[in-house]
Amino acid sequence: MRRSLILSAVALTSYTASAHAQGGSTLSSVAGTWVTESTVGPKDSVVARGLLTATADGKGWTLKYPGHDPIPVRVAASGGDSVVTEAGPYPSILRPGQTVTLLRIVAHFKGETMSGTFEAHYSSGAVLRGKTTAARKK
Repeated sequence: MRRSLILSAVALTSYTASAHAQGGSTLSSVAGTWVTESTVGPKDSVVARGLLTATADGKGWTLKYPGHDPIPVRVAASGGDSVVTEAGPYPSILRPGQTVTLLRIVAHFKGETMSGTFEAHYSSGAVLRGKTTAARKK
């Protein structure tokens, strides 16, 4: 379940005005709720599903996994169709008793879908890498 949280966090990101100037989406164009799915391994095993809530101004973004408190998400960088987001620290949903010190997601938006990668760093020193996808919730 924790892996899902990490992957979902990666899947849920936004664009800045600079992305719009380069022909990409703006924060306002990705604002809304996105249904995320995070996967790991050679067979893309689903480890987490969640909801990313994105605001038009890039502030107040959150990632929510079933049965867990919302996790604040920060937009760290953007350009073209890509957005880099970060979250953490927060209690891991995949590894009980551990803390995710940093979750970094690189997402690429195209219309109503998003795809990308994530990297979760844990307090134990472990690092989990995977893929993330999302679709805008209707």
